[in-house]
Amino acid sequence: MTRARALKQVIPARAAKTGELYTTARRHVLNDLHPQTQTVVRFHSMSTPAPVKARTAAPPASSKGGVSYAKSREKTGYGLDHWFEVLDRFGGVEKGHTAAARHLYEAHLVPGWYAQGITVAYERARGVRALNQRCDGEYEVSVSKVMNARTPDVVKALTEPRLRRRWVKDIDVGMVKALSAALDSSASKGAVVRPDGQARFRYKWGDTTVQLYLLPKPGDKVSVVATNSKLSDGAMVEERRGVWRAALQALAQVFSRS
Repeated sequence: MTRARALKQVIPARAAKTGELYTTARRHVLNDLHPQTQTVVRFHSMSTPAPVKARTAAPPASSKGGVSYAKSREKTGYGLDHWFEVLDRFGGVEKGHTAAARHLYEAHLVPGWYAQGITVAYERARGVRALNQRCDGEYEVSVSKVMNARTPDVVKALTEPRLRRRWVKDIDVGMVKALSAALDSSASKGAVVRPDGQARFRYKWGDTTVQLYLLPKPGDKVSVVATNSKLSDGAMVEERRGVWRAALQALAQVFSRS
């Protein structure tokens, strides 16, 4: 039995016995296994004060898209500074995102989603990943807008040329051309709509890829999410962010006037 599998049995057993939360039981079990990580306090005479060892400052509360310092402490029992040291010892920069996240998950039992988020925060702190940059090196941006409409209404406003002209007249010409070409092509299959009202449409805009998602909300509303990936750099991320914000705002106004 591997160490990770063994710990996954020991931690729930302790939690059941003591009534502790899983994260609390996990912290105690790991501390028992690694007592050297606990703080040791030594007392010195007043005349010879002990030298103060510099400590790494805690990262800011926001980790720019990764897991925050506060959330890391809440969910794992440790702040990001602890996990950054763990990944430094592991060689996280050299070994890459997948290996680093797997190390947190398997060797330290960090839940999968938080292992990914902590690794993203670590990579940004170490300068190997920029904001909006994925682990494969590509850049992408997502913009969303909740609209007073249902999925069929939004699909119609996107796909019917007459209705589309109502909201795209002041929108970026390149975006409009790419969307129109993708939707009006004889080879286009249009949006894929599921029985639960969710819909998606994928198409190419130059060398980039666009994914449009429609997610129904209570009260006859729908969240429209535009994810534009395979962008060249951070400057293109900000450019496309502005384009998509303007486009979704214009689309939403169609329904606010109706």
